[in-house]
Amino acid sequence: MPAAGARNGDERPSVAVLPWGDLFADWLDPLGVGIDDLPDFTGSWMFAWADALAAVNVRTVIVAVSGRVERPVELEHSVSGATIHLLPTTWVHRRVEPRMLHGSLAGRRDPRSVGGAVLAHAAPYLATPPLRLAAIVRREGCAAIVCQEYETPRFDLTVTLGALLRRPSFATFQGGDYQASRLERLTRPLAIRGVRALIVPSSSERARVRDTYRVPEGKLARIFNPIDADFWQRQPRQEARRALDLPDHADVVVWHGQLHPRKGLDVLLRAWADVRASRPGRDLLLVLMGAGEQSIAELTASHAVDGVRFVAEWVRDRERIRTLLSAADVYAFPSRHEGFPVAPIEAMACGLPVVATAAQGVPDIFENGETDGGFVVPIDDTAAFAQRLGGLLDDRELRETVGQAARARVQTAFALEPVGRALRALLIGPTTS
Repeated sequence: MPAAGARNGDERPSVAVLPWGDLFADWLDPLGVGIDDLPDFTGSWMFAWADALAAVNVRTVIVAVSGRVERPVELEHSVSGATIHLLPTTWVHRRVEPRMLHGSLAGRRDPRSVGGAVLAHAAPYLATPPLRLAAIVRREGCAAIVCQEYETPRFDLTVTLGALLRRPSFATFQGGDYQASRLERLTRPLAIRGVRALIVPSSSERARVRDTYRVPEGKLARIFNPIDADFWQRQPRQEARRALDLPDHADVVVWHGQLHPRKGLDVLLRAWADVRASRPGRDLLLVLMGAGEQSIAELTASHAVDGVRFVAEWVRDRERIRTLLSAADVYAFPSRHEGFPVAPIEAMACGLPVVATAAQGVPDIFENGETDGGFVVPIDDTAAFAQRLGGLLDDRELRETVGQAARARVQTAFALEPVGRALRALLIGPTTS
């Protein structure tokens, strides 16, 4: 095996990271992000990983498959320094994809529909170009290969490729706990047996994997997604509010992220209406910042609530997000489904108390409840969410105490160096320094 990390004189060990999606656009398109935006893109677990690994002297090489490029493209991420390789999908996938059946057969049995259904199950295995991926792993001297999600056909290919290249393969859980193809029922148990370890921060997901695949405990690593705690710190509140044109004396609740039904914003808006209705005359403001598959118009049409301000865009400038968090009093996180969310941890790092639902990963963030910086309520429980949100808005001393606990929790469990050390020890081996 070539020396890990030997690239242009850079002798640091390197790790290949493969993001989710048959094609990278599956993830980028709903956010309105194009290939030209990638070098400056922020807000993803994989760039946070790159920061954490860089903190312990490890390079990150992100390899994604794209239908938007005709030949391999290499980029550099300006914030983390990670190398990004975009590989064109295979010619077989390009031929097959237009013939796939999108959706259910719905009782149809004609040859074209049945053939399209078969292709829909096979296509995810055909998207990744194995020879080009292998060439990148060799050329970059990657000591390990990490696939985002193990419940995906790319994971099966990654484990096989890793065995052929004599590189250990790993996978990280970021929310993908379902299978989309029937073929996966055959291939997945084999791939699970061949993987070196699965990185699963969510306790509920670890239980599912143990029960489903009989994975031994030693093959399940509990490593949290990291954030840069030095960057994510509260800025002066009044300056932040002036920058966002928010009222000085209002009590402000914020949320940021991807607009999608699984994020539970309908629950938050109903809870917010209850909070305002029970506190007439109070200057209360909810600010939502994000973009995605769900539109602001759709949300406002179904939930017309006063005291809400929308910033309808995927904000790529993390300083703007930090400004939003610095301007707030409380952070709301009403998700129905997550892998291991980063957004509430960013808020915690900025000293905000959090009200969150018990989506996957959230109970692990707040293992000790408010002494870890937040309150966790059942998913889709509007009344409980409103009660906890209103309680924090009514008690300034409680807000400050829980916010301080949130910041302390981030520094010990989610900061770059402790997470980077854990990742390096698992993927490469512990540092000797």
